[in-house]
Amino acid sequence: MIRSEEIYGLLPFDIEGVALLAELALDLSWSWNHSTDQLWEKLDPALWELTRNPWVILQSVSHEQLERQLADPLFRQLMNDLKRSHEKVGLADKWFQTTYPLSHLKSIVYFSMEYMLSEALPVYVGGLGNVAGDQLKSANDLGVPITAIGLLYQRGYFRQYIDEDGAQKEYFPYNDPGSLPVMPLRLPNGEWLRVKVALPGYPVWVRAWQALVGNLKLYLLDSNDPVNLPIHRGITGEIYGDGAEIRIKQEMILGIGGWKVLEALNLSPEVCHLNEGHSAFAVLERASAFMKSTGLSFEDALTITRCGNIFTTHTLTSAGFDKFSPSLMSRYFQSYVTCELKIGFDNFLALGRSEYGDKEEPFNMALLAMRGSGFVNAVSKRHCEMSRKLFCSEFKRWPINEIPIDYVTNGIHVPTWDSKIADTLWTQACGKNRWRKQMVQPVTDIKALTNQELWTFRNESRIELVKYVREKFVRGSKHFKNDQDLFADSQKLLNENHLTLGFARRFVPYKRTNLLLNNPLRLLQILNNRDFPVQLVIAGKASPYDKQSK
Repeated sequence: MIRSEEIYGLLPFDIEGVALLAELALDLSWSWNHSTDQLWEKLDPALWELTRNPWVILQSVSHEQLERQLADPLFRQLMNDLKRSHEKVGLADKWFQTTYPLSHLKSIVYFSMEYMLSEALPVYVGGLGNVAGDQLKSANDLGVPITAIGLLYQRGYFRQYIDEDGAQKEYFPYNDPGSLPVMPLRLPNGEWLRVKVALPGYPVWVRAWQALVGNLKLYLLDSNDPVNLPIHRGITGEIYGDGAEIRIKQEMILGIGGWKVLEALNLSPEVCHLNEGHSAFAVLERASAFMKSTGLSFEDALTITRCGNIFTTHTLTSAGFDKFSPSLMSRYFQSYVTCELKIGFDNFLALGRSEYGDKEEPFNMALLAMRGSGFVNAVSKRHCEMSRKLFCSEFKRWPINEIPIDYVTNGIHVPTWDSKIADTLWTQACGKNRWRKQMVQPVTDIKALTNQELWTFRNESRIELVKYVREKFVRGSKHFKNDQDLFADSQKLLNENHLTLGFARRFVPYKRTNLLLNNPLRLLQILNNRDFPVQLVIAGKASPYDKQSK
């Protein structure tokens, strides 16, 4: 395995401007800046279209092409403009600093099993990763002092292709760290930062990688270290590894190992945010660290530290929570509970159980996260109502509307998701920093646009979508059709002038994608209406192990 820093050392830094390109490529803030698309596209249009990975492009492009582009005044001006803009944004006071100038809040840590920051860093699956990635980007824009912790998977999530019969097939490309926009996290003495997490038999050494998201840092933990046993090197092999045993090891590395990394960096976050229950073991390690520094008991340490813990639940059903059998918990936590937490094992298991005394009840990570946090939130008003019902057995005789679960509605980081066409129109109407204002002003500004401007925008956007779907069809079908037939077939796909509705989400039964087929006759009438034709674009993945969804 080639490390990113070794690749870094092989870049032709004797060519003036390459150092700046490397700096831009390793900062994921390029992923929501349309101007940077032009920069990397000029270096290698085909590779940019396929990978959207500046770090790969910089490694792959020839020295001659680099020299040619860097000698182009327009290319160099674009590169220098991006650098100046990045520096200006980095130095400017942001929303958090101007709104709360006297705040004592200096450090927040954010734990998540996945982050969707860019296609160039494929360590995500679906909605949870989208939320985590967008919250991290928004925190950077707003100046919120967050450090993020996640896992660096060797395979990440699967890539999908559709075969000749229309069935989903999967492949799992290797996440070579040398091709990812990450660098080894090193201590001041140059040593790669490693922390030890105790597992049955032998400990696992976890090393940390650093990804830059503007001014924020994301630390990704990885067990694929030659110092580990082969069985341990594969713990971070695949996101949401199949089986409870691999899952509990991943979550121990994330929660316990993640907090140990913070300690190794001398970071002392006032707030710890758990994005779903996967990282709930962090509340144990935080309490354990507090015990060591104060001499308090685990019960007292947890009572104090839980005030600074936040748990965000995304799940709709109890089946969606990670649960581990008592025997599995005993194998992996008996020593930790005895030596680190210094409490009885039954008392420990009670933190993740509904009924004290039921020795067969599995350990529920969501319950541990809830009991270890001072604030719990769902992700919408309706989800809050459902979550209160879901957890009502934990709050016996409480009125359901008083169960202490609040909600913060999920949002998105708009600059990541808007198209170049949309960005141009919205910048014209509302200015470049429109999304950092209260929404009243952008809404007022957008209403000032003419109907013709909005209609032109919709038509141009639809044309771009249809073009993308056709190109995607051609690329995905080349292995069973020739190019000439493919191009002809692609031109029959969709109509640039029809009302187009898009649906994009994971295919799992509870998301009920098949509701579209609930009334087939009505659906056909809508799609075949000659006067007002409608077409659908549906995108999504089913888990490789979920035959029903596939």
